[in-house]
Amino acid sequence: MSACSVSPVLVGRSTELERLQEALAEAPGAMLIGGEAGVGKTRLLREFAERAGAGGAQVLVGGCLELGAGGLPFAPFTAVLRALVRRIGIDGVAGLLPRSATAGLARLLPEFGEPESDTASGEERARLFELVLTLLERLAERAPTVLVIEDVHWADRSTRDLLAFLARNVSAAPLLVVATYRTDELHRTHPLRPLLAELTRVERVRRMELTRLSRGEVGELVRGLLEGEPPAGLVERVYERSEGNPLFVEALLADDGERALPESLRDLLLAAVQKLPEETRETLRVASAGGTRIEHALLAAVSGLDDAALARVLRPAVEANVLVVDGDGYAFRHALIREAVHDDLLPGEHTQLHARYAEALERDPALVPSGRLWVLLSHHWYSAHEPTWALVSAWRAANDARKAAAYAEQLAMLSRVLELWYKVPDAAARIGARHVEVLEQATLAAELAGEHERGVKLATAALREAEAAGDDARCAALLEQRGRMSYELGRPEYIDDLRAAAARLPADPPSAVRARALASLAHYARPRNNDGEALAAARESLALARRIGDTAAEINALLTLFCVGIDYSGGLAELEEVERIVQRSGERHPLLRVAVLRSHFLEGAGRHAEAAEVARQGVELAREVGLSRTHGAWLSVNLAEPLVSLGRWDEALSCLKQALDQDPMAVVRTSLHVLAGEVALARGDLAEAEAHLGPAGDIKWREAQDYFAMLRLESALRLAQGRIGEALAAVENVLECPGLSDDARYAWPVLVIGARACGEWSDRAAAAAMLERIEKRAAELAVQGPLQEAHRLTFEAQLARAHGRRDLAAWDAAAAAWERIGQPFARARALAEAAEAALAGGERDLAARRLQEAEALAGRLRAAPLARRLEETARRGRLNGTAPSAARSPYGLTPRELEVLRLVAQGRTNREIAEVLFISAKTVSVHVSNILAKLQVPTRGEAAATAHRLGLAD
Repeated sequence: MSACSVSPVLVGRSTELERLQEALAEAPGAMLIGGEAGVGKTRLLREFAERAGAGGAQVLVGGCLELGAGGLPFAPFTAVLRALVRRIGIDGVAGLLPRSATAGLARLLPEFGEPESDTASGEERARLFELVLTLLERLAERAPTVLVIEDVHWADRSTRDLLAFLARNVSAAPLLVVATYRTDELHRTHPLRPLLAELTRVERVRRMELTRLSRGEVGELVRGLLEGEPPAGLVERVYERSEGNPLFVEALLADDGERALPESLRDLLLAAVQKLPEETRETLRVASAGGTRIEHALLAAVSGLDDAALARVLRPAVEANVLVVDGDGYAFRHALIREAVHDDLLPGEHTQLHARYAEALERDPALVPSGRLWVLLSHHWYSAHEPTWALVSAWRAANDARKAAAYAEQLAMLSRVLELWYKVPDAAARIGARHVEVLEQATLAAELAGEHERGVKLATAALREAEAAGDDARCAALLEQRGRMSYELGRPEYIDDLRAAAARLPADPPSAVRARALASLAHYARPRNNDGEALAAARESLALARRIGDTAAEINALLTLFCVGIDYSGGLAELEEVERIVQRSGERHPLLRVAVLRSHFLEGAGRHAEAAEVARQGVELAREVGLSRTHGAWLSVNLAEPLVSLGRWDEALSCLKQALDQDPMAVVRTSLHVLAGEVALARGDLAEAEAHLGPAGDIKWREAQDYFAMLRLESALRLAQGRIGEALAAVENVLECPGLSDDARYAWPVLVIGARACGEWSDRAAAAAMLERIEKRAAELAVQGPLQEAHRLTFEAQLARAHGRRDLAAWDAAAAAWERIGQPFARARALAEAAEAALAGGERDLAARRLQEAEALAGRLRAAPLARRLEETARRGRLNGTAPSAARSPYGLTPRELEVLRLVAQGRTNREIAEVLFISAKTVSVHVSNILAKLQVPTRGEAAATAHRLGLAD
């Protein structure tokens, strides 16, 4: 590709790659690919070229040069021809052309001699064009060929004409012409515009535009470039500043998204601006201080121009696509263009301009929408180096953000207040709050925004000040808050903070701070197997809350008590009581926790449809209150999980993708990846399942909900891959971790996989020992609710199979249990086992009915591996059609005898043959005797040899 740097990582371009591959498969034709500078055109083509080359195609690449209007004639074609000569030599190229025609290529490359004529004529030009087309078509006759011409927005007229000629006239050989151009370079009078419009009407020409990457794709690109997980907040910073442009992502990543733009990128962005008239550039410099978007009235006020003059001055910038009209204002086409223009200001200009903006807004706040006033004032006063007014404005802006539930923005403004605090001697008096109170507010904003790393640091700073002041109540509150955030970050010291918070204040007199600290201790002690400690703390917290009449503390304690003593056999009375209290309180945030717990309970109780509806409503509420990354992320898991259970897999995958695109915290990502991996596994995409297993394994706490779920995916995937030992190694981790919170709910499905793996393990002695341990672990598990009962019944049936018994009644009971709670995939698998058990018992009609039900379910779910298994079962049981006539079989062997003979030829014993064909060993013995008689051989060995000789063993 071109000489510019390209990323080693390609993300978000699967659809575009498919379109290019389809175009090559359907060649001849042409593909025109547009996109702004840095959006990834070159990177896409490099990936396509590698794939095309691996498939046997040859790829020729040339690029246009930015040399002004005149340019270098045919520069990309000259580059292509030179590369071809290096590859196959002058004689090789000559061999592809008609005799005596080679000299015509001298117009492109001196190595071919001198042109036959110096005459300038349309005929000579036409001959050259025909010659290039012939050369390319002859190459394509040998192997599919791709001709790539990059940056045609810089192309000279001759290059454009030749490109148009090829696109219109390639007609036979598999030749694909690909041209790329920058859409942001195409001003209204650019000469490429009419050509693109003309070529788009050609039947074989396709057009495609690359868009910027989504937030999730930027995260994937960052992780790929860093070869690991990025620091907290880096993806968000890079995405906001790059707006999804891959080139800008790479440039910003080198500076952690914080520092000044690299000079090369700055020059790239300023190129279009430098071509504008001086008065336009001057006004753009003024506009750049106003942000990526600026209202017309505000720009007029700051620039001193009236409406007519401002419109006249800005028109060239709009026509050059540097600015775009956006409602009643203007926007820079890309945020980094504005930044480059702004960074080009001299220091004095920079300060003066921002001061002018701040003064204009102070004079007339109506110049901007009210919700933006304080943020803009803080920005401009800060940039003008006026710390007092920047601090006051930031404090007011933080308050506005808090009211709007914009916690990340609140944190940003409070961080500015803290930064400027010591530059303003009377800061506390100016805003009416002490430094420690600002730290407290910032800590809470960080927690609500999901910025836990930042929150822990802020809490620690606030603790130092509270300790120095001897403020025990404030210390307890901060310790409790820091403990919660440390838990989310996977730091083991979280429990120490929570215990210290509860112990900081005495039980008498009762206080809301102690009640809340005890409730948090109860909630977060459970993952560490401290149910006794959790239960005692929750009860004390509830008693304290009711003594002091603290509704918030009472809600917290009740919810915690529900979690500690959750019983899927019971109802939701306790949770409904909490919900009534919350509704009376008028608070919305506790409703999110209620939604999380209610949907979690309903799913665990096998009430999948109800769970999905509760979670869906919770996701919407989380979005409304600005908590999508925290409570909303948990609720996305709680929505996807019942959708998977209900067999609504496509809907679940869409939900999972949206949640992963939000870059949720690690504990949430684990669950999201597990669910996506299990759907992929059920549909037979083992590579996709493996891709999800990696990030799912990034678990910081051995909590059953996350850890056992990850082991469930790992053991099932390894079993599907035939790596039974590794599958059982994953199961062993569940055996070694009894007593975790919610143990039974998450342990049962892993034990089912373990029993199945033991039944398939060739090391019978090791399998028996492992099975004994699995049975013992299962015996210790409680069974709560219909979901766990379905798992238990499945385990009992699987256990019987592992011991060599196919129990039709057991599998029927399991299938019925799954049907009662509406889990189609689990039911289909149980029906498949039941069908095999029925065949083993000679119940062909029963087997056929179960297979028919299972096939319908597997087909609806697109569960390919299960469908193949059902087809194989039907074939072996002779339930899916009429076998060939025995009269046409060699030696008069019946279809069943042929099946037995094939298995004999494989060295199978009578017992093994019986298991495969679902018949008794005695029946196999009869078949073997008949086979020996018909083949007229005395032994099984000779029968096997005869089968191989006659080709009957395949």
